[in-house]
Amino acid sequence: MFQDVFRGRRVLVTGHTGFKGSWLTRWLLDLGADVTGLALAPATSPSLFTLLGLQAEIRHHEVDVRDAQGLQRVLQESRPELVFHLAAQALVRMSYGEPKATWDVNVGGTVNLLEAIRQVGGVRACVVVTSDKCYENREQVWGYRECDPMGGHDPYSSSKGATELAVASWRSSFFTASSATRIASARAGNVMGGGDWSPDRIVVDFIRAITSGRPLVLRNPTATRPWQHVLEPLSGYLTLAERLFQEQGKDLAEGWNFGPADGSIVTVETLARALVAAWGEGDVQVSRDSAHPHEAGLLKLDCSKARFQLGWQGIWDLDETVRRTVGWYRGLHLGGDPGSLTREQITAYQTAARQAQLPWTV
Repeated sequence: MFQDVFRGRRVLVTGHTGFKGSWLTRWLLDLGADVTGLALAPATSPSLFTLLGLQAEIRHHEVDVRDAQGLQRVLQESRPELVFHLAAQALVRMSYGEPKATWDVNVGGTVNLLEAIRQVGGVRACVVVTSDKCYENREQVWGYRECDPMGGHDPYSSSKGATELAVASWRSSFFTASSATRIASARAGNVMGGGDWSPDRIVVDFIRAITSGRPLVLRNPTATRPWQHVLEPLSGYLTLAERLFQEQGKDLAEGWNFGPADGSIVTVETLARALVAAWGEGDVQVSRDSAHPHEAGLLKLDCSKARFQLGWQGIWDLDETVRRTVGWYRGLHLGGDPGSLTREQITAYQTAARQAQLPWTV
């Protein structure tokens, strides 16, 4: 799959101990990649990284991306051909309490990585993962395109917009030669899937509520988001990386959206009730506390560029995304093996992609 480009390839994943990073690392290993990981220790207990036993299958480095020298040392030792940069402070509400740290990690950490790539050399392609929240949110009903201005009201969102600007600046200033590293950025929607235990995530809140016999309390039920299974944007990142390695890949070193179809862009309350229905029991309540920091009301991505230029599109609709997500947690709750649950879903996703005859399955 993916033209077999990852088999035997030296790949560095930053943020590999996180939720998305763990899924990506597992998938890369299954694709035959030689993976090195750079991140802090898992931020939650339990963590998907620990449950999957990934530390035993990769070269694992606990290094903060704010540590420029440590980051450069890892690149010098591992000599990656490909980098996926996922390390980040990824929570909107946390960014209100830790605004400087959020910018230091998200913007400064990315600049440290780009500088390490520039100084060490040898990296052929790099995919920097940001967020759909990088755009200047105007609460518009049509999706944001890659050419729309960067912005962000809260420290997290603005840090992601600034990260995009930094990537574009370094790319145009230092990576213009035909032999230079091809650096692209990727913006995904609201991701869900098994193995996430981060705070302030609706699926995580639901699982904790349902397994403790409490109702799921919503703080912002009308907020509308582009919901997608974690494997959807990861397939986009992998597709983009594979194409960056091709002869014409230099032209693809730019920003890309990887979001769901319009049918998966629904309110928080709609998703919450779908989660309850999939589990088969539970209750949803709306919080009466209005003292919450600002969060965008409507987010939507236009993914036409990825569809037409990369041949990428989402596969699992909202119903399937909810079914797979709830199925993973229920399986774990009933004593299932997390490694088997995860790999079964990767296999199912790849099978669905083949049936859809997507280019990366050839």
